[in-house]
Amino acid sequence: MQTTNRFLDDMAKVANSAVSTLTGIKGEIEAVVRQQMDRLLADMDLVPRDEFDAVKAMAAKARSEQEKLEKRVVKLEAALAKKAAPKTSPKATKATVKPKPGKAAQ
Repeated sequence: MQTTNRFLDDMAKVANSAVSTLTGIKGEIEAVVRQQMDRLLADMDLVPRDEFDAVKAMAAKARSEQEKLEKRVVKLEAALAKKAAPKTSPKATKATVKPKPGKAAQ
């Protein structure tokens, strides 16, 4: 024996439609939030990850080249100082005073 209770059937239909309505509302809310987040991120002018990685690699390469050049300059300066040191003698650095003509016998 099966009895049908019309009230319970109606309540089940109402609950079922409420769940489907809430599911639809959930989808709409997610879409609105997604739009707001996209607009916010677009306004912030954020850099894409691949561009950031490319610039980071360029900066690392430039830094390593700069360090190489700094070492090279230090070596060149040391070599230049070594070449310049033997040419100067103590006598060459002292200024020789020559008397001016006409005032030598005073």
